Amino acid sequence: MDMKDNKGRFQKGHHWRPPKPFWERDYLIREYVEKGRSSTEIADEHGIKPMSLIYWLQKHGIPRRTTSEARKKKHWGASGASNPMFGLRGDQVPNWKGGVAPERQRFYSSLAWKEAVQVVMGRDSGVCRRCGANPNGYRKIVIHHLVPFKVKRLRAELSNLITLCSKCHGFVHSKKNINGEFISREGGVTS
Repeated sequence: MDMKDNKGRFQKGHHWRPPKPFWERDYLIREYVEKGRSSTEIADEHGIKPMSLIYWLQKHGIPRRTTSEARKKKHWGASGASNPMFGLRGDQVPNWKGGVAPERQRFYSSLAWKEAVQVVMGRDSGVCRRCGANPNGYRKIVIHHLVPFKVKRLRAELSNLITLCSKCHGFVHSKKNINGEFISREGGVTS
């Protein structure tokens, strides 16, 4: 059967690609619903992305599983004493980092940082110092270091900290900030 008419156009109801099983509702019902296979498993079998398979599920009106339903079907590995990682602590764990929290994480959970955040938010009225956005809007307000975080003695120094909205903070740290706005080296404060 020829897919094209005598003028070289595709005929209605025909497709230029050979049909795929996952295009069919019955196939998806059998594999996804009845056999309980995941969209990722089915997609991998056909060499497509899971989102492509989800498109076909939606197109055929096949409801997707909730997160809790999907978790019930997954294999999570051995539990309890049959799990090879059971009971391992400290340096027995393959990804152990030596028992110390990363420096940045330790600093941002310190009392000195928490107190500095409160003071700076109050001083700047919780408003972005670059564009004036406030926390009641859609942008998150963050604390920005004028002199970079790597300079330890200025990390919690109030004169080194200002409030910026998330959009402006992204700009300040981007290549678009060609004038170095709100960026300072070891010296004084800019802008």
